Amino acid sequence: MSTDRSIVLFDLFGVIARHQRPGAQGKMAARCHTPTDTFTTAYWDCRPPYDAGRQSASAYWTAVLRRLSLSADADTIEELRLTDIDSWSRVDDRMVAYVQSLRAVSEVALLSNIPSDHADAFLAAQPWLHQLDHVAFSGKIGAAKPDPAAFRHCVDAMRASPGDFLFVDDREENVRAARTMGMNGHVFTGRDKLAAVIDNWLPTRRSTRNARGL
Repeated sequence: MSTDRSIVLFDLFGVIARHQRPGAQGKMAARCHTPTDTFTTAYWDCRPPYDAGRQSASAYWTAVLRRLSLSADADTIEELRLTDIDSWSRVDDRMVAYVQSLRAVSEVALLSNIPSDHADAFLAAQPWLHQLDHVAFSGKIGAAKPDPAAFRHCVDAMRASPGDFLFVDDREENVRAARTMGMNGHVFTGRDKLAAVIDNWLPTRRSTRNARGL
Protein backbone atom coordinates (compact mmCIF):
# COMPACT_ATOMS: atom_id res chain seq x y z
CA MET A 1 0.00 0.00 0.00
CA SER A 2 1.17 3.54 -0.70
CA THR A 3 -0.01 7.00 0.24
CA ASP A 4 1.56 8.29 -2.99
CA ARG A 5 4.39 10.17 -1.34
CA SER A 6 8.07 10.04 -2.25
CA ILE A 7 10.36 9.67 0.76
CA VAL A 8 14.07 8.92 0.40
CA LEU A 9 15.22 7.39 3.68
CA PHE A 10 19.00 7.51 4.11
CA ASP A 11 21.40 5.58 6.26
CA LEU A 12 24.12 7.82 7.73
CA PHE A 13 27.50 6.07 8.06
CA GLY A 14 28.89 4.77 4.81
CA VAL A 15 26.42 6.87 2.83
CA ILE A 16 26.32 10.50 3.99
CA ALA A 17 28.91 10.25 6.73
CA ARG A 18 32.26 8.50 6.66
CA HIS A 19 32.91 5.23 8.40
CA GLN A 20 35.00 5.30 11.56
CA ARG A 21 38.21 7.31 11.32
CA PRO A 22 41.19 5.09 10.38
CA GLY A 23 43.38 4.35 13.38
CA ALA A 24 40.68 5.13 15.94
CA GLN A 25 40.43 1.56 17.16
CA GLY A 26 44.20 1.43 17.59
CA LYS A 27 44.19 4.69 19.52
CA MET A 28 41.53 3.44 21.93
CA ALA A 29 43.26 0.08 22.24
CA ALA A 30 46.53 1.83 23.14
CA ARG A 31 44.71 3.80 25.83
CA CYS A 32 43.62 0.44 27.26
CA HIS A 33 47.10 -1.09 26.83
CA THR A 34 45.41 -3.84 24.79
CA PRO A 35 46.13 -5.30 21.33
CA THR A 36 43.93 -3.66 18.69
CA ASP A 37 42.26 -6.88 17.56
CA THR A 38 41.37 -7.79 21.16
CA PHE A 39 39.95 -4.32 21.76
CA THR A 40 38.02 -4.33 18.48
CA THR A 41 36.33 -7.63 19.35
CA ALA A 42 35.17 -6.29 22.72
CA TYR A 43 34.14 -2.95 21.17
CA TRP A 44 31.79 -4.57 18.64
CA ASP A 45 30.58 -7.50 20.75
CA CYS A 46 29.30 -5.12 23.42
CA ARG A 47 27.86 -2.58 20.97
CA PRO A 48 24.29 -3.75 20.09
CA PRO A 49 22.48 -2.63 23.27
CA TYR A 50 24.34 0.70 23.23
CA ASP A 51 23.37 1.35 19.60
CA ALA A 52 19.77 0.39 20.32
CA GLY A 53 19.39 2.77 23.24
CA ARG A 54 19.13 0.04 25.86
CA GLN A 55 22.44 0.94 27.52
CA SER A 56 24.11 4.20 28.53
CA ALA A 57 27.57 5.20 27.35
CA SER A 58 28.96 4.53 30.82
CA ALA A 59 27.41 1.06 30.92
CA TYR A 60 28.71 0.27 27.44
CA TRP A 61 32.28 1.28 28.18
CA THR A 62 32.17 -0.50 31.54
CA ALA A 63 31.16 -3.67 29.67
CA VAL A 64 34.01 -3.22 27.16
CA LEU A 65 36.60 -2.63 29.85
CA ARG A 66 35.42 -5.56 31.92
CA ARG A 67 35.58 -7.76 28.83
CA LEU A 68 39.23 -6.67 28.62
CA SER A 69 39.71 -7.39 32.36
CA LEU A 70 40.36 -3.71 33.05
CA SER A 71 39.00 -1.39 35.72
CA ALA A 72 36.27 0.98 34.55
CA ASP A 73 37.18 4.30 36.13
CA ALA A 74 35.27 7.43 35.16
CA ASP A 75 38.24 9.21 33.53
CA THR A 76 39.04 6.28 31.26
CA ILE A 77 35.40 5.88 30.27
CA GLU A 78 35.05 9.56 29.38
CA GLU A 79 38.28 9.60 27.37
CA LEU A 80 37.21 6.54 25.40
CA ARG A 81 33.70 7.93 24.91
CA LEU A 82 34.95 11.23 23.47
CA THR A 83 37.53 9.53 21.26
CA ASP A 84 34.82 7.24 19.96
CA ILE A 85 32.43 10.10 19.17
CA ASP A 86 35.17 12.00 17.35
CA SER A 87 36.06 8.92 15.31
CA TRP A 88 32.55 8.85 13.79
CA SER A 89 32.24 12.60 13.18
CA ARG A 90 33.27 12.99 9.54
CA VAL A 91 30.78 13.60 6.73
CA ASP A 92 31.02 13.45 2.94
CA ASP A 93 30.32 17.08 1.99
CA ARG A 94 29.34 16.09 -1.55
CA MET A 95 26.72 13.69 -0.25
CA VAL A 96 25.43 16.24 2.27
CA ALA A 97 24.90 18.70 -0.59
CA TYR A 98 23.15 16.04 -2.67
CA VAL A 99 20.82 15.06 0.18
CA GLN A 100 19.92 18.70 0.72
CA SER A 101 19.23 19.17 -2.99
CA LEU A 102 16.75 16.27 -2.98
CA ARG A 103 14.42 18.17 -0.68
CA ALA A 104 13.29 20.17 -3.72
CA VAL A 105 11.76 17.04 -5.30
CA SER A 106 11.16 14.59 -2.45
CA GLU A 107 10.77 14.22 1.27
CA VAL A 108 14.07 13.23 2.84
CA ALA A 109 14.59 11.36 6.11
CA LEU A 110 17.37 9.59 7.97
CA LEU A 111 17.59 6.29 9.85
CA SER A 112 20.94 5.57 11.48
CA ASN A 113 22.36 3.10 13.97
CA ILE A 114 24.06 5.46 16.40
CA PRO A 115 24.13 5.68 20.22
CA SER A 116 22.21 8.47 21.87
CA ASP A 117 25.25 10.50 22.97
CA HIS A 118 26.80 10.19 19.49
CA ALA A 119 23.50 11.38 18.04
CA ASP A 120 23.50 14.47 20.26
CA ALA A 121 27.03 15.35 19.11
CA PHE A 122 26.11 14.81 15.45
CA LEU A 123 23.00 16.98 15.71
CA ALA A 124 25.01 19.77 17.30
CA ALA A 125 27.79 19.64 14.69
CA GLN A 126 25.64 19.12 11.57
CA PRO A 127 22.81 21.70 11.44
CA TRP A 128 21.60 20.41 8.04
CA LEU A 129 20.14 17.41 9.87
CA HIS A 130 17.50 19.69 11.39
CA GLN A 131 16.25 20.55 7.88
CA LEU A 132 15.28 16.96 7.04
CA ASP A 133 11.68 15.79 7.22
CA HIS A 134 12.50 13.21 9.89
CA VAL A 135 15.63 12.00 11.69
CA ALA A 136 15.64 8.66 13.51
CA PHE A 137 18.67 7.61 15.53
CA SER A 138 18.63 4.08 16.93
CA GLY A 139 19.82 5.23 20.35
CA LYS A 140 16.87 7.62 20.53
CA ILE A 141 14.10 5.37 19.15
CA GLY A 142 15.13 2.18 20.96
CA ALA A 143 15.59 0.03 17.87
CA ALA A 144 18.53 -0.55 15.51
CA LYS A 145 18.57 -1.81 11.93
CA PRO A 146 17.88 -4.44 10.74
CA ASP A 147 15.23 -4.76 13.46
CA PRO A 148 11.85 -4.18 11.73
CA ALA A 149 10.92 -1.85 14.60
CA ALA A 150 13.45 0.70 13.34
CA PHE A 151 11.78 0.87 9.93
CA ARG A 152 8.30 0.78 11.45
CA HIS A 153 9.23 3.82 13.55
CA CYS A 154 9.91 5.84 10.38
CA VAL A 155 6.68 4.72 8.71
CA ASP A 156 4.62 5.63 11.77
CA ALA A 157 6.46 8.87 12.57
CA MET A 158 6.00 10.15 9.01
CA ARG A 159 2.40 8.93 8.78
CA ALA A 160 3.32 7.16 5.57
CA SER A 161 3.15 3.69 4.07
CA PRO A 162 6.20 1.47 3.48
CA GLY A 163 5.78 1.72 -0.29
CA ASP A 164 6.34 5.48 -0.11
CA PHE A 165 9.98 4.95 0.89
CA LEU A 166 13.19 4.37 -1.00
CA PHE A 167 15.66 3.22 1.65
CA VAL A 168 19.38 3.76 0.96
CA ASP A 169 22.02 1.91 3.00
CA ASP A 170 25.49 0.53 2.34
CA ARG A 171 24.70 -2.76 4.11
CA GLU A 172 22.81 -5.43 2.18
CA GLU A 173 21.18 -6.93 5.28
CA ASN A 174 19.61 -3.59 6.17
CA VAL A 175 18.26 -3.09 2.66
CA ARG A 176 16.83 -6.62 2.70
CA ALA A 177 15.09 -5.85 6.00
CA ALA A 178 13.60 -2.66 4.55
CA ARG A 179 12.31 -4.53 1.52
CA THR A 180 10.75 -7.16 3.78
CA MET A 181 8.84 -4.29 5.41
CA GLY A 182 7.52 -3.24 1.99
CA MET A 183 9.96 -0.40 1.28
CA ASN A 184 11.90 0.04 -1.91
CA GLY A 185 15.62 -0.39 -1.31
CA HIS A 186 19.00 0.46 -2.80
CA VAL A 187 22.43 -0.74 -1.66
CA PHE A 188 24.64 2.34 -1.76
CA THR A 189 27.93 2.06 -3.66
CA GLY A 190 28.37 5.67 -4.73
CA ARG A 191 26.62 8.97 -5.34
CA ASP A 192 26.39 8.76 -9.12
CA LYS A 193 24.70 5.36 -9.16
CA LEU A 194 22.35 6.46 -6.39
CA ALA A 195 21.42 9.62 -8.28
CA ALA A 196 20.51 7.51 -11.33
CA VAL A 197 18.33 5.22 -9.20
CA ILE A 198 16.52 8.16 -7.60
CA ASP A 199 16.11 9.92 -10.95
CA ASN A 200 14.34 6.80 -12.24
CA TRP A 201 12.31 6.21 -9.07
CA LEU A 202 10.84 9.70 -8.71
CA PRO A 203 9.16 9.80 -12.17
CA THR A 204 7.67 6.38 -11.40
CA ARG A 205 6.16 7.81 -8.22
CA ARG A 206 4.79 10.80 -10.14
CA SER A 207 3.30 8.53 -12.80
CA THR A 208 1.51 6.55 -10.11
CA ARG A 209 0.03 9.72 -8.67
CA ASN A 210 -1.05 10.99 -12.09
CA ALA A 211 -2.67 7.66 -12.95
CA ARG A 212 -4.74 7.96 -9.79
CA GLY A 213 -5.73 11.53 -10.62
CA LEU A 214 -3.89 13.00 -7.64
